[in-house]
Amino acid sequence: MTWKRKPSFVNFMATASVVALGAAAAPAMAQDTADESPEENVIVVSGIRASLQDAMNIKRDAVGVVDAISAEDIGKFPDTNLAESLQRITGVSIDRSSGEGSTVTVRGFGPDFNLVVVNGRQMPTSTLGDGFSAPSSRSFDFANLASEGVAGVEVYKSGRASLPTGGIGSVINIKTPRPLDRPGFQGSIGVKGVYDTSRFEGTDVTPEISGIVSQTFADDRIGILLAGSYQDRKGSQAQFVTGNWRPGYAGAENNWGTLAQQGDPRFANIENRPGPTDVYQVPQSAAYDFYNFRRKRFNAQAVLEFAPTDTLKLRADYIFSQNTFNSRQDSIGVWFNHNDTSSSWTDGPAAGANFYSENFTAAEGKDLAITGAVGSNRSINHSIGGNITWEGLGGLKLELDGHHSTAESKPTSPYGSGIAVGTAIYGVRSQGVDYTSPLPVISVDLYPGSEIAASNIRPAGNAFRNAYFRDEINEVSFRGSYDFDASFIESLDFGVTYVENKVRSAFGVIQNDTWGGTLSAADTPDDLFNPRDLPGDISGLGGGNDPSIIPTYFQIDTGRLIQLLDSQLGICDRAPGDTCLAPFDTDRSIREETIAPYIQSFHKFTLGDAEGSLRLGLRYEETTVDSSALTPTPTGTVWAAQNEISLISTPGGTSTLSGKYDNWLPAIDFSLEPFDDVVLRASYSHTITRPTYNNLQGGITLATPLRVGAGGSQASAGNPDLLPYKSKNIDLSAEWYYDNASYVSVGFFHKDVKNFIGGGTTQTPLFDLPDPSQGAAAQAARAALGANATFDQIVDWVRVNRPADYDPNVGSNGGVIGRTGDPDVVFTFSQPFNSDQSASLWGWEFALQHNFWDTGFGVILNYTVINSDTSFDNTLPWTVTQFAVPGASDSANAVAFYDKNGFQARVAYNWRDKFLAGYDQDPYYIESYGQVDASASYEFKDGLTVFVEGINIFNEDRTGTRRNDQAIYFAAPGYARYAAGVRFTW
Repeated sequence: MTWKRKPSFVNFMATASVVALGAAAAPAMAQDTADESPEENVIVVSGIRASLQDAMNIKRDAVGVVDAISAEDIGKFPDTNLAESLQRITGVSIDRSSGEGSTVTVRGFGPDFNLVVVNGRQMPTSTLGDGFSAPSSRSFDFANLASEGVAGVEVYKSGRASLPTGGIGSVINIKTPRPLDRPGFQGSIGVKGVYDTSRFEGTDVTPEISGIVSQTFADDRIGILLAGSYQDRKGSQAQFVTGNWRPGYAGAENNWGTLAQQGDPRFANIENRPGPTDVYQVPQSAAYDFYNFRRKRFNAQAVLEFAPTDTLKLRADYIFSQNTFNSRQDSIGVWFNHNDTSSSWTDGPAAGANFYSENFTAAEGKDLAITGAVGSNRSINHSIGGNITWEGLGGLKLELDGHHSTAESKPTSPYGSGIAVGTAIYGVRSQGVDYTSPLPVISVDLYPGSEIAASNIRPAGNAFRNAYFRDEINEVSFRGSYDFDASFIESLDFGVTYVENKVRSAFGVIQNDTWGGTLSAADTPDDLFNPRDLPGDISGLGGGNDPSIIPTYFQIDTGRLIQLLDSQLGICDRAPGDTCLAPFDTDRSIREETIAPYIQSFHKFTLGDAEGSLRLGLRYEETTVDSSALTPTPTGTVWAAQNEISLISTPGGTSTLSGKYDNWLPAIDFSLEPFDDVVLRASYSHTITRPTYNNLQGGITLATPLRVGAGGSQASAGNPDLLPYKSKNIDLSAEWYYDNASYVSVGFFHKDVKNFIGGGTTQTPLFDLPDPSQGAAAQAARAALGANATFDQIVDWVRVNRPADYDPNVGSNGGVIGRTGDPDVVFTFSQPFNSDQSASLWGWEFALQHNFWDTGFGVILNYTVINSDTSFDNTLPWTVTQFAVPGASDSANAVAFYDKNGFQARVAYNWRDKFLAGYDQDPYYIESYGQVDASASYEFKDGLTVFVEGINIFNEDRTGTRRNDQAIYFAAPGYARYAAGVRFTW
């Protein structure tokens, strides 16, 4: 009895992704089928084991460090989500959106540092995920491609001259199926029902349907493949957020927002105040957010192949995806003015708040903010391509490949891509946040007559944001290879690629800064606000049942509220037609052109009894960048609220800036098999990652509203002359394939990265904008009323005594106009630049896969250790500019599975340690997170498979922090998701 294919040590990741996850969305039977023939007994390996062998062969035969995932069969990729599969690969972690994997981090480098290609082609990306602005990232969102139409995924961790550039962490190639690879009539169809436990109301099961069919004709010379999928998912998410933490103040600082110093009467209300050299952050706002979302995703693929001769093949292909995302957010929360405050603090040097609270007089009319936000956006991707491959005489092979691909995102609502309509209950006596529990507790005490009830809610300010994004890539590649009949050189590869990338990002906003209230509560219908039990909808995190927590939030009928406010106050008067669609006042375009020739040779040799290989490659790239920007011209200001200055602007003009850079990128791969089933590898390469789109865009953007106080207002601009990040990489690995589908491996990697893009900031005036909060009118009011006069008192005095400096159209009571001669608004202005900073990341990858003989049981284990010579020092104040590489953290996977006689079950645990997610003046951390998934399936003999799966079955929670573990900026309970379905394959 012999094996049809010699078994070898399968890549640990491939197994983790395929075997461990094989019973997920597209489970299949993993069994051995005896095919008896007169000549010999042959065991045909099918199902999961066949896919593992395919992935293993890619791993073992590769020159360089490559991991792979292969589909079990046509239409049977091991997961419904590609990112969920990729996280099982050693060194790969994922980021989640709405409970699903969306982007990947490889070896500590986040989504922007990993290039995702489809069939070797660079693909455009587009999303309006936040509903408020166009994306800055080039990172591909795996949610845009259904897994049923994927034949395999290759993760290239070491550089290669023939690969597209852009991924310092990795280049990830998604391979789609082709009909001539599987002759005959084949296909599958699957139906799944998904139950998401996150939903606040309703228990509907949402459908997922997928199918793929492939047929060849004319003696397998012509092939057609069609694939499609439809998913409709509904879910909810509750979370606590500190919307804004004040910067990391040094204890000795004394300005607005800082804690009172000794000698100030408020100092007595501070417990364990941070010392002069300690660093601390105080919350600016805090809220509970409740999201309800619905996502509809449709994918389609079509492939036509024609092989008129054995040496010529032609292919045309088309990929379509549409992702429609509708969300409603209802929030309730507080804003701090930092006046009569009380607080308690942990010990330094980076102190965290135990609690932070503030008291108000009845005359202040302090508000409890109740906000309704709606986002309705659709992203559509099209890709049409063609390929001609010709195999000539004497080992010559030529290939011409090209595609035109677009990705476009825009709103589907008449109100824009993101709408936030504020309402409030006025009359807060005191408010505070307790940060000592996993879910921070917001508590509010209101004056009599201001209870938390629909009858006391009044409309306040609102914003209508309209965004648009389009990315177009035109790419043509010519590739060739020549096989030599020589003892040392095996082949020579060469080619050239031209890529044109055109990006457009547009944005507009209509904002009404009437935060002091507009219509009265009596004029606002109570049935616009549906009360809900807040502790019940945010249960799952410790603190949710605290008796002092805000007891109620409201689901707001935002559409009806907009119609009411527009009819009564004309809040949409600045929009054209009968909509609230804000006209684009910021419109930016980028055009990148890259030409990239390459050449590489492949060699084989022997050292004693050991077989070895060597690949030498060199790639040259030249890129030009043109960036055009249309931005509004600010002409004036109005002080509209206690800490808000409204901006007056006129349409601006277009400006264009250019940049250019080139790189030589060598790549060397060496492998040696000193003993049977033992492979040693070494690689050295240079790789680059291009700047994000927002860093390249020109034009100055002012964050609105402007803020009172020097440096409180934010402004930014891009820089199209930026150089890409550049990394010098070393990879070493050893692999022992000690049994059928069992192996152990260890790898070391080291990356030296330069040209980091810094976000340098300066404190500067811009556009000669006056600051009315410190201007002549405001100072005259303070002289008459006293230095501690409130904003409302100042506005009332200006209205009566200086009517020319009063604007009745801003805020609930009007505002103070900025005048020539007033002090300038001082902005914190940031602009990207290539810093002199460099960074080294290095680490170890350990993997073990073991099958327990023929029992069907097996385990998969891997662990990745990542170190960086950069880190963010939480003990340095915000005024110190720091540099650190986000994303570096250890990760691990553990999978136990059973796979025999058509029955398959698995339990998988994925873990990632705490990591720096990003930073501005202060860091953002994501706390360590682990999740357990499970699945089971059974395949009947006629090709029918039934399956069940559970995602995050233990409802693991996620938390983000700032400088101190108690400086929580988000805390979100986790929710399990279950599915069951059937699939038929022929």
